[in-house]
Order: sequence, then structure tokens, then C-alpha cells
Amino acid sequence: MPVTIKDLERAIRAAFPVSHLSIDDQSSGCGSSYAILLVSEAFEGKSTLARHRLINQALKEEISQLHAFSQVGLGTHSCWNATLVDRPSLQKSFTPAQYAVHQAKSG
Repeated sequence: MPVTIKDLERAIRAAFPVSHLSIDDQSSGCGSSYAILLVSEAFEGKSTLARHRLINQALKEEISQLHAFSQVGLGTHSCWNATLVDRPSLQKSFTPAQYAVHQAKSG
């Protein structure tokens, strides 16, 4: 049975305090490829690698069933809020793909 967005969301919310979560099915609905944007205080003081390892551990079972899994944004609540304050135009929810494009454009 393919992994669904609801499966990923349930697992993420069970493992982390979530300030913002966006999950993008990049496989046209077949459930084989997802990208996530997650903002959580659990990432405070952790390197990017440590954040990725936390997600990989929490979603170990789900990731093993996927063809592709991308963590396009893992940040803290304070970092996310600072971004929104500095750039009011970002006060909308991005899909992970949109966030990746935004990050690439903004440096």
C-alpha cells in the first residue's frame, strides 16, 4: 500500500512539535515521491545534517516505501518567523517545491 500524505503528516506530528508543515506529492498522486517543508522547535540548535537525521529516523518506515523523499526545508519557529518579518510577501504557505524555488532565487 503506498504511503499517503496523511501517513507522513501523522508520523511527523507524532514525532515533532510542528509550527508549519507542508507536504508535496511530487509523483502525480501515486505516492512514491514526496517533499516536505517542516518548521519545528525540535530543530533549535541543530545542524542541517542533524535535522535531516531526525526526520529520517522518525519516518524510517515510510521512507523505506518511497522512491524519493526530499527535505527541502527544515527550520525552527524563530527562523521561520524572522523570514516572515523580513519578507512580508512570504506570509503565505509554500509548497515544498515553491519553497525550494524561492530559496534558490533568494540565495
